[in-house]
Amino acid sequence: MPSGNVVEIGGGDVPRLRVGAGEPLLLIAGPCVIESAESCLEQAKSVAQMARDAGWPFVFKASFDKANRTSVESYRGPGLDEGLRILSEVRTKVGVPVLTDIHTPAQAKRVGEVVDVIQIPAFLCRQTDVLVAAGRTGKPVNIKKGQFLAPPLMAHAAAKALAGAAEADESGSGAGAIMLTERGTTFGHGDLVVDMRGFVIMRETGWPVIFDATHSVQRPGGRGASSGGDREMVDVLVRAAVAAGIDGLFIETHPDPEQALCDSASQLPHSELKGLLAQAKAIREALM
Repeated sequence: MPSGNVVEIGGGDVPRLRVGAGEPLLLIAGPCVIESAESCLEQAKSVAQMARDAGWPFVFKASFDKANRTSVESYRGPGLDEGLRILSEVRTKVGVPVLTDIHTPAQAKRVGEVVDVIQIPAFLCRQTDVLVAAGRTGKPVNIKKGQFLAPPLMAHAAAKALAGAAEADESGSGAGAIMLTERGTTFGHGDLVVDMRGFVIMRETGWPVIFDATHSVQRPGGRGASSGGDREMVDVLVRAAVAAGIDGLFIETHPDPEQALCDSASQLPHSELKGLLAQAKAIREALM
């Protein structure tokens, strides 16, 4: 069943949410990358309304920079300054907590001043300086499990972020909180699989475990200069993951995925999100 520790997210100008230890399933959702200020705000409003209608606590996510795109010509996002301005606007105008990822230690402090959760991309889950810097902000840190990493080793990633949080705590900045996110494991060339045992193993750390349903159906490099994906498998994996006892879902969603500037093959259309949330909630309630 769900993990032992409860992580609190948000508060102040946005709702304070709780995830883990039998709390309601958390939804982290939004587009892969910020495409424009207007589209980001509209998408945040749309997904927030769907989450409210479905009875899910909600954190909006979007990246200001996609630093690990397949091609150097791929769209990466508006960058740190404009991206944080847009995320701050979303937080204020939509009234929801926000999450974004960092790629260097130098970004952590500035990002932590704006967002409610700092995310560590899967490819960086072993980068000590990035993890420590994220923890040092005192904000909850969501660490994606590397596609190359065995689930038990995520305990070491969590410990690195907590070491940073312990440094911050000495000056009264916070005690640290972690979420661990499964996003699929490399299976041969150009494919990913999700081992449901990984949820149980990562839950042994005591921290909430999240399932990234849309990155898990990616086919890296499947479109040559960009990733492909099997979007039709998202709902199958979500049902299985909820039954395995996760604490929340991470879903990249877009009004028209095929027109998205990033991960167009794996993002879930807005039109399919509400039904998926209802299914997941029903499975969770059956297990409680």
